[in-house]
Parts: sequence; structure tokens; C-alpha cells
Amino acid sequence: MAIGYLSIQARTAHDAVPLEGVQITVLDGQGNAVYDLTTDESGQTQPVPLETLDKDFSQNPWFSEVPFTSYSVLAQAPGFNTLYISDIPIFDGETARLPVSLEPMPERQQAPTQEAISIGPPAIAFPETRRQEGLLDQSRVLRQVVIPNPITVHLGAPSSSAANVQVPFVDYIKNVASSEIYPTWPDAALRANIYAIITFALNRVYTEWYRSRGYSFDITNNTAYDQYYVKGRPIYDSISRIVDEIFNEYVRRQGQNAPYFTSFCNGTTATCPGMSQWGTVDLANQGRSALQILRSYYPNDIEIAETNIITSATTSYPGTALRVGSTGLDVEAIQTYLNRIRRNYPAIPAITDAAGSFQDSTRAAVTQFQRIFDLSPDGIVGKATWNKISTIYTAVTRLAELDSEGSSLGIGTVPPGSILRQGSRGQDVITLQYLLNMIAEFYPDIPALAQDGIFGSQTAQAVTAFQRARQLSPDGIVGPLTWQALYDTYYGIESNIPSQGPGQNTPPGQGTTPGQSTIRYVVKAGDSLWLIAQRYQTTVDAIKSLNGLTGDRLSIGQVLQIPVPQGGSFLTYTVKSGDTLWKLAQTYGTTVDAIKRANNLTSDMLSIGQVLRIPLN
Repeated sequence: MAIGYLSIQARTAHDAVPLEGVQITVLDGQGNAVYDLTTDESGQTQPVPLETLDKDFSQNPWFSEVPFTSYSVLAQAPGFNTLYISDIPIFDGETARLPVSLEPMPERQQAPTQEAISIGPPAIAFPETRRQEGLLDQSRVLRQVVIPNPITVHLGAPSSSAANVQVPFVDYIKNVASSEIYPTWPDAALRANIYAIITFALNRVYTEWYRSRGYSFDITNNTAYDQYYVKGRPIYDSISRIVDEIFNEYVRRQGQNAPYFTSFCNGTTATCPGMSQWGTVDLANQGRSALQILRSYYPNDIEIAETNIITSATTSYPGTALRVGSTGLDVEAIQTYLNRIRRNYPAIPAITDAAGSFQDSTRAAVTQFQRIFDLSPDGIVGKATWNKISTIYTAVTRLAELDSEGSSLGIGTVPPGSILRQGSRGQDVITLQYLLNMIAEFYPDIPALAQDGIFGSQTAQAVTAFQRARQLSPDGIVGPLTWQALYDTYYGIESNIPSQGPGQNTPPGQGTTPGQSTIRYVVKAGDSLWLIAQRYQTTVDAIKSLNGLTGDRLSIGQVLQIPVPQGGSFLTYTVKSGDTLWKLAQTYGTTVDAIKRANNLTSDMLSIGQVLRIPLN
């Protein structure tokens, strides 16, 4: 028997958070445990060897059986739902990197549920005919060829009610290539297929093939219309290495900018006007290059072009690799990114080189980053490493920004009592959009959205996706059940995600002083201990101590005693945008007239930055 390899990568929040201590069981086809593994501080395991079939079988188009051996993986961790991934193809000489994205258990869920994912064979083994349609000429919607990062994939036929997932473009291409063809093929055949896959996706984006038809996604995973994407599948090293090298290169006709419509099919059980996937193997074995193979199926004047426009990229690749001896702002940027990333991935060593100077400690940090993220560990920041560092930096800073935003919004433990639907506006909509965005970081079926306080179609789609994920009626209306599910999911993230949950960046309270009196406060919808503490210029701990609270949960109507300075009958308040005397009176349980008397005001006009004394009783 031949040998292939399997490595597990347990991470969440777009790889911003590694999951250490996940228990992994690798099982054979009969359900027998082959290995018991545990993920390290970077969320990964070492590759383990597994028996499989000889690679010759996967290079023969007429072999009628599956040319690999399948295994399964069970992933378990406290505070997370269990994940069971079956039918994982292991190929001779190939290392399969399996992403394990565990979902945190919602608050109040008593026991983990189990999600089951079946991987199955690549699409090259499918007998079905493809009906791919697209634009072959210069017709276009976008002005430039852009790498969509992330790309939105619909997990079904275009008109189906299947979920959408947002995937980093490089990860999408690796997944599709691993889902379409066999990773044991000759290098030129793999490259030709990967160029076709990249170009097909960019053609869909460039022509807005689906979005111009009113759909909320860029491409589907249905092979009758597009190319195969399997959520949760392993990525093979031979494919990953090539994608890292050419992910921003695509096929076009000379004199044109548009990505050519590179349709394809397997060429054996199904034929089509485009490229034969099995035919690329024969041509590669004849010594043809990837471009020569592509020109055998598409027009002779096609060429390989490059785009460096990547949406959501922090900074663009400078075009020249960075290595020991390099200096300048690009080096400083990479050092900044890596030093921030290592807070989430402590296996990356600290950089002690001078800012902007690429020396030994920068090389050591780059090399360890490359090892963690399956890049060639050469200590050089080329295109692939730059892109991955940028992507992970964006993910970790995005999560930190959401944490901080949650603190500033004052998300309470008691859901708002409002009912929201398309057309609603205001603060509760902002709270809703924030919750959905935070949840989207950990639940890939939930789309991220803009926080504008307006409940539009994008918010309705996110609400519906969340309701489906939590098995609620997908009506797009946020009532009591949906609000509670949102809060349970949000606080489940806080409880179960290691050092990354909401509130990690909550600013410290201002502290209490000896000798205090109290006021009575009745909890309202949307309140939290943090918000109340900020409002009354005290601390969460002081409120909890005074009221004998052991947790942070509050109930509407609950009566709290709030500490205030002894003899102090006023709080100091600085006016912010949107404040009115009526709003302040409602917030602090007083009256407009009382505030006006305390501040000798003769009108209701306020100025931003104005300091007011707020009477407590």
C-alpha cells in the first residue's frame, strides 16, 4: 500500500483564532480509530501517515474505481459543537490539510450538537454533463479585473435557497482545485487547471454574472453551472503550493482585459466546448507547458495576465520579495503585522530588529508564520507570504475592532424589546447589525454587512441566514425569539472563544472611592452592567459587589443599587452628538427642568462638548 498524509488545522474567525487542545480522532473506513491527536497552540497537528492506493490509479482516466482511500475525522472541544467529517480522500504522496472550524456553543445550550460534513470524490469522477454559460468577449461590468477577497459562494444551484459562504479568494481557489481534480497529476496539468479555475471565477466577478441578475453571490458550487466547492474539505499541498504562486494570474486574449470564459469538463464521461481536464494530463505527459495546454483548448492568442488589485487588502504586494537585508516601509509594515498576529499565534517569535530593517528576528518570525500557514518556510516574504500575512492581519484586527465596538455600543445581557423588520431604523438596528457581524466571524453561513442603522435587504439576508442556522422560522423579522438567539450566540462566543470574545477590550472602569451612597436603578431592555457603570461613573465590579452578583446577566425590571460618591447628588456629563435634555433626563431618571435648574440653563439647546451636572434624584 502507498502512503498519504493528513494534518488538522483547527481555527476560527477566518483563521484569526487558533483553537488549542481540540481532540481529534482519525477513523478508517470501518470506523476504527487510527489516531488520537490534540491540536497545539497554533491550532494544528503534525501530519500523520495513512495507507492509500498507488498514485498510478489517480493518473489513469480509465480506472473505474476511486483512486484513493477515504478516512473520517471527529473533532471535539469543550464549549464547541462537535464536527464529524467523513469521506476524506487521501492520495499517495500527498499531504491533505484539513480545516476544522468548530462553532462555539450558544449560551444556555446544555450539550454539544454534531455537524456532519461528507467530502467525497473530486468532480473529475462525476458523470454529469456541465452546462456552463458565460461571456467569451470583452463584455464587462467592472472597469478592472479585481480579486474579490472574500468571494461569496452559493452552496447550490443559483435559484436554490442554499446558504452563501464568504471565502478568502486564495482559499476558494485551493478548495475548488482540490474538489475538481486529483492532486497527483503532473505539475503542468495542475497549473493549467488552476489557471482555468482562477479565470472562471474572475470572469463571473468581472461580468457580475450573478449579481447583475439580482443574486447576492458571485458564483455557485454547482458543477452544472460553475465549478465545485466543498465546504470543509482538505487542501492538498501540491495544489496549495501552485495557487500561492499564481492566485492573481488569469487567462485573457491578447489585446483584451477581460478574463476569458474558461469552461471545462472532465473530457471522459462528459465532453464540452472548453478544456478537457483529463486531456491536460496527456498533454502534460507529452511535455507541454501550462500555457501550451491552455492554448490547445482555448484560442491560440490567449496569454497569462496579472492583477494586483485585491479588495480588502491592507496594502498591496510591493512587487519585490523582502528578505534579510531589505529595508524600508514595506519591511516595517510586515513587522507591524507579524507582531500583531503573534498575540493570537504566540509560536511566532517576537521581532527585535529595528523598524524597517529585515534582519534575523524578522526572518525567524516570517519562517514560523510560514510553517503555521503551510507556506514554504524560506523566511522570504514573496507574493504568497505577503498575501497571507495581510489576510491574517486583517482577520485579527477586524476581530479586535468588533470587540472594541461591542464595548462602545454597550451590548447588554438583556435583548432589546423592539421588533425589527426591513425598513426599521435606529440604535436597535445598529445593535442588530453589530451582533450579526460578530457572529459572522465564527459562523461562515452568516454574511457580514454594513452597520448603517438601516434595516435594508442586506440586513434581511443576514437575519434570514442566522435564523436558518439556528433553526428558527426564516422570516427576516427580529422578534423576541431571534433577539434571544442572537444574544445566546453572541455570549456563547464570549464564553468559549479563548481570549478573543466580545468585551476583551472593554475599557477599565473609573473606580470607586471610599465612602459612597447609592441610588436605586431599574434594569431596562438593552442594559448591561458595563453600560450602567459607564453611565453612573462607577465600575462593574463595584455594582456586582454592592448587589451580591456573581455573573453579568441582568433581567428587565431587576432593581440594582448603584454606588455614587457619598453626599454626591450630581454626576458630570459631557454632551455628545445626538444628545437632548429629554434623552438625558430619561437616561438618568430625572427631569428636563431638574437638569436645567442644576446648570442654570434658560433654553433646551445643547452644544457638543458642553459639561453638564446631572442630578441623581
